[in-house]
Amino acid sequence: MDKDRILAFSDGVIAIIITITVLELKTPSGADLRALSKDWPVLVSYVLSFTYVGIYWNNHHHLFAACNLINASIMWANLHLLFWLSLIPFVTDWMGGNNFAPLPTALYGSVLLMGALAYKILQGRILAIEPPGSPLRSELGPDLKGALSPLVYLLGIGLAFYLPWIAFGLYVLVALAWLVPDRRIERALSRSDPR
Repeated sequence: MDKDRILAFSDGVIAIIITITVLELKTPSGADLRALSKDWPVLVSYVLSFTYVGIYWNNHHHLFAACNLINASIMWANLHLLFWLSLIPFVTDWMGGNNFAPLPTALYGSVLLMGALAYKILQGRILAIEPPGSPLRSELGPDLKGALSPLVYLLGIGLAFYLPWIAFGLYVLVALAWLVPDRRIERALSRSDPR
């Protein structure tokens, strides 16, 4: 199967997710900084969500660039990931629009957790059909950052009901950890393309 089609479809969905997220931002009613400062929870939520979508887009692109084969299970795993990413505009608006109230903040973390698990499933489906000697298969081994991220999300989800700002800080911490694309995939790409 052609991986370019799955990349084009995913790029389109991710572009729509970003568009929907930014459309949830409302123009302040005044023309001064005080009017803008009233909406800071919405703006902060948007920045974090944009960052997360960008991280997923970047790592998704690198993962598919490094893989050799695509099959139906990979296509379904990709749709599973896109499903969870498509909920980001909803939880972003709910969390920011309610000043980081406990339940919306916990649900935001839950969507992030499910997105992380869906990405891990997608990665596993790709590895399942990679040839034994492929650079991607040899580079993707134990992943401390990938193992710790869901645990930090779970901690954030639990803390959201008592200390939502700490939960939000944990979500920011995970995003900061993933700003640099997965170096293991970068190494696989450089091994498969000697340019």
